[in-house]
Amino acid sequence: MALRITQHCVGCWACAGVCPNQAIQVVHQVFTILTSSCQECDGDYPDPQCGAICPIEEAIVDAHNQAINPPGSLTGVPIAVRHHAQSLLQ
Repeated sequence: MALRITQHCVGCWACAGVCPNQAIQVVHQVFTILTSSCQECDGDYPDPQCGAICPIEEAIVDAHNQAINPPGSLTGVPIAVRHHAQSLLQ
C-alpha cells in the first residue's frame, strides 16, 4: 500500500528528504508519492517518515484516504472550534 499527497500540500519539501525509498517526487510542480516505491516505511520506522515530518494537517493520506495528520492533530484546535471560527469570518 502507498501513501498519497493531497491538495493540502504546501510544497515545503520537508517530506522529500526523509523518505527512505525516495518515493516522493515533484511532477509538474506537484508533490506526489510513487506507489511503486512507497512502502509506508514498513519495517524501517514505526511511522511513515513523510507524515511524521509533515507540518500540514491532511496533506498526506493512507490507502484508506485517512489523514496521517488529521485535523486538529498538529494545531490542537478541535474541529468544532475551527468550524465556528470560520463561520464567524464569513
